[in-house]
Amino acid sequence: MKATTAPRRPAPTGRETLRTVLPNGLDTVVVTVPGAPLAELRLVLPYARTEPALAVAQELLATGLGTASTTRDRRSVADLVAGLGAELSTVVTAEHLVWSAGVLAEGLPAALELLADLLLRPAYDRPAAAGTRLPPPPPGPGARLRRAQLRHAFDGPHPLSDDAPGGTVPTAAELLALHRRAVVPRGAVLLLMTGEEPDRVLDRVHAELGAWTGGPSGLSLPPFPRSAPAPGRLALHDPAAEQALLLTAGPAVPAPGPGHPALHLAQLVLGGHASSRLTRRLRERHGLAYAVDARIRQNRAGCWLEIDCAGAPGTADRLAEEVTACLAELAATGPTPEETRRARRYAAGFTRFALATRAEEASALAGFAAAGLDPHWLTEYPHALAEVTHRQVAEAAARFLDPERALVATLDRPGPAPAATTDVTAAADQDTKEATEAAEAHEAAKAPGARP
Repeated sequence: MKATTAPRRPAPTGRETLRTVLPNGLDTVVVTVPGAPLAELRLVLPYARTEPALAVAQELLATGLGTASTTRDRRSVADLVAGLGAELSTVVTAEHLVWSAGVLAEGLPAALELLADLLLRPAYDRPAAAGTRLPPPPPGPGARLRRAQLRHAFDGPHPLSDDAPGGTVPTAAELLALHRRAVVPRGAVLLLMTGEEPDRVLDRVHAELGAWTGGPSGLSLPPFPRSAPAPGRLALHDPAAEQALLLTAGPAVPAPGPGHPALHLAQLVLGGHASSRLTRRLRERHGLAYAVDARIRQNRAGCWLEIDCAGAPGTADRLAEEVTACLAELAATGPTPEETRRARRYAAGFTRFALATRAEEASALAGFAAAGLDPHWLTEYPHALAEVTHRQVAEAAARFLDPERALVATLDRPGPAPAATTDVTAAADQDTKEATEAAEAHEAAKAPGARP
């Protein structure tokens, strides 16, 4: 079975990019940066919480991955990393487990050999209290609101909206079994940014990781049951709330869809920087919000436009009213030409800022590749923004910022029900009850003498 290789193409910066799928299914991207003193490696694995029974094991695996193998103990791995002048890290997101390494250019062969050793011959510490049943962790206010927001907007259940489950602490054998299932090449992305000639790098990857097999893992994030969020008003209440929180979910266009740049500019006019309408209205004019933001969220589950803000306790209804009014005004009248110009400049500048260092650039390119985008999508994005007309931004605002198409969800201390509250309020109260019960169970489990 031969590797599938995409045509070579120069990156927008003049760098050469070679992308290929190895026979074992590993999607490999090599970005050549002539003369680079450092090499960056990013391995992105699907790692969504699609199976509640695996939740505890996934946490422990992510903590232990890359720390030891059957041929190198923790001290040996740490000594090798130090000798290479390398930095290793592992990050877990809602979708992925990302293993990162930055190493001096001449240390790339040894770093690849170490990666192969950790993937093919893993070793994990024996978990303490294996077999112990852990109660579900109590969610914080922000997590409760976000799960309720997504559950009602997209008709859960779904891994992003389900409450975090409890679970059983796995044995060492169970951790290794999860490694064999989850840490596999098919469905994964490996990105290497280096000054070496790409064919030589690719040959080295094939030599070290050709024996790595398996997958897909089945841990990819599934799509939401709904493609567009259901509108409405959702109010959660918590007597202990220290802040009033608000989240919205409105329709959006995912990247790289043809309408995405225009909607992105409309979203920036709405919120996302210091001179946006939400900031001026909620913070400067009314003094309601400590923080306010708007962004387009996108992952394999779906895509939605979200407003996120926090204010003093007791202000949730007022926040919802002002956010709804701001959406309605921008949808009805559109932005001014000056607002569009400022949003375009901000977006272009942020693109350059996001790719300011090689490490940030490597992480961004790997993330785009794992999301199914061209690795250099963000580098080319300012050109797409420059082609958007003011009229197209106004049309995007009218279509996507209509508050009648958005869910507005809040969490606050109990008070009079908002006039716009719909029948989802009863479900929200049930969310509150279940979260309170979960917190009480967790505290009871931590009490002296409590048994699993």
